[in-house]
Amino acid sequence: MKLQSLFSYVLIFFTTITLLLSSSHPVSANQTNQAGFLQCLSLRFNDSNIVSRVIHTPNDTYFSSVLASSIQNPRFSAPDTPKPVLIITPVQPSDVQSAVKCARRFDIHIRTRSGGHDYEGLSYVTHKPFVILDLSNLRSITIDVDNRSVWVQTGATIGELYYEIGKKNRTLAFPAGVCPTVGVGGHFSGGGYGTLLRKHGLAADHVIDARVVDARGRILERREMGEDFFWAIRGGGGSSFCVVLSWKIGLINVPSTVTVFNVTKFSEQSSLKIIHRWQFVADRVSDDLFIRVMLQRYKNMVRASFPGLYLGSVNNLLGMVNREFPELGLVKDDCQEMSWIESVVWFAELGEEPIDVLSKRTRALLAFKAKSDFVQEPMPETAISKLWRRLQEPEAEHAQLIFTPFGGKMSEIADYETPFPHRKGNMYEIQYLNYWRGDVKEKYMRWVERVYEDMSEFVAKSPRGAYLNLRDLDLGMYVGGKGSKYEEGKSWGVKYFKNNFERLVRVKTSVDPFDFFCDEQSIPPFKSVEVI
Repeated sequence: MKLQSLFSYVLIFFTTITLLLSSSHPVSANQTNQAGFLQCLSLRFNDSNIVSRVIHTPNDTYFSSVLASSIQNPRFSAPDTPKPVLIITPVQPSDVQSAVKCARRFDIHIRTRSGGHDYEGLSYVTHKPFVILDLSNLRSITIDVDNRSVWVQTGATIGELYYEIGKKNRTLAFPAGVCPTVGVGGHFSGGGYGTLLRKHGLAADHVIDARVVDARGRILERREMGEDFFWAIRGGGGSSFCVVLSWKIGLINVPSTVTVFNVTKFSEQSSLKIIHRWQFVADRVSDDLFIRVMLQRYKNMVRASFPGLYLGSVNNLLGMVNREFPELGLVKDDCQEMSWIESVVWFAELGEEPIDVLSKRTRALLAFKAKSDFVQEPMPETAISKLWRRLQEPEAEHAQLIFTPFGGKMSEIADYETPFPHRKGNMYEIQYLNYWRGDVKEKYMRWVERVYEDMSEFVAKSPRGAYLNLRDLDLGMYVGGKGSKYEEGKSWGVKYFKNNFERLVRVKTSVDPFDFFCDEQSIPPFKSVEVI
C-alpha cells in the first residue's frame, strides 16, 4: 500500500473514532453519518497532501484558526456558538463536487462560506450538526481587458477583485460594494451594490456566466444550467440553489478622473434641513452623482456626514451640486480628484494607502447587529430628528445609520429581470447598525430594534422589505413547525423577494427538490422528495 493511501486510512480511522466517541453512548445515526461522510470524502481525495489541506477536524491544531479566519461578526465566535463537526477548505473544484456528493449520500448538512460577512452568521452557524464548506482557497481572478470581462472565483474578496482590475486598467471598473473584505460569492448572489449603483446598477446585473456545483454534484455553466437557474442565483441567494464556484462578470467604463467629497455637520438643525432636502435630490440628480448620508457618534456628539462620488471633474461637480443641491454647501476644499480605483480605497476609509491595501484580508473587531429598510416617500424632519435623538443614547456609542440613494439605473431595470426586488419606487435604503465590544449584546441589539420600530410608519410596507445581503432573522425563518416548509418559508420569502418569490420556489423545486441546499432562510421547494 502506498504511504499516502496508508495516511488517508489512518486519518479516517482516528477521526472516525473521535466522531463516534465525542459524546455519550449509544452512538447516534448522526455520528454514524458523520463518520461515513468523512470516510467517503477521504477516499475520494486519496492523497494525503490534499486530505490534510482540505479536511479539518476539531482535533486539528489549526481547526479554530480556520473557523475564525473569516468570521466578520464576533457575535458568532463566542464559546457558546455552535461549532461545525468538520471544516472543508477545497483547493480545486473537484473537492467541492466530492463534498456535495458525500454530504448528500450521508445526509450531512453543509454551510457554504465565501467571505464570512453574513449578517446573521448563517453561512457558518446552525443549531444542528453541520459541516462548513469554506471556499476561501478558491480565489483566482482572470481578467480579459480586451473583452472587458473577468472570471472570479467565489472565495475572492471584492477588494481583491478591485485591486486586480485597478492594476490592469484605471478606466475599467466593476459596480459592487464598499467593504473590500466581503467575499464575492455571497455578495453577487444577493445583488451587490456600492457607489456605482445609480450609474450601473448591481453587481448581479453584470454577471454574464457562472460555474456552479449543483445538488447532484455536477459542474454546470450558464448554458447547461438554463436561464431560470442562472436568473435565480443573481440576487436570489446562490447558496439556496447550489455552490457557486466562480462568476464571469462584465466590466464597465469609468472616467480617468473621478471626484470624491465629504461634507460634515454637527448641528442638528442644519443637518436635518440638508437630509430632508437630500431626500428630494439624491435619487433624481444625474446618475453620475452618488451621495450618501451617514449618521453616527463622534466624541459624544452626533455627526452627519455626506460622502459622495462623482464620475467626472471637480468643476463639473460643483456646478451641478450648487445648481441642484445648494443646501449641501459643497466647496472645492471638500473635494478630491483621483482615479476610480483610488476612490474605492477612499470610500472604504482606508486612508491614503496604495491600492494594494484592497487585497489585504482583515477581520472585524466589533460585534454588531443590523437591520435595513427601503424608503418610498420622503420622511418628515421629525422622523429624522427621532433618529438623531436615538444616536444620543448610551447604547449608541458605536451605532451608525447609513442612507443609500437609489434611482438612476436601479429604476430602469425591471424587478423581474433579476430576483432583486427593490428597484423602481424605492428612493433610498436605510441600514441601522450597532457595534459593541465584549459579550454583553442585549442592550445594543434592543437599540437597533427600537430604531427599527420608530421607522415603521415611514418606510416601505406590505411587506416591509429588507436587502438579502443584510440578512435579518427577525423577519422570519423556517424552524420546523407544524406547517410545511413552503408555508413557513413563504412568511419571510415574500418580505425579501415579493413577486419573485414564487418563481424562485419553482426554480428551487426544479434544481433542488430534495432541499439539499438549505438554511433557516433558504428558498423552500414546493415539496421535498425522498432522495434515493
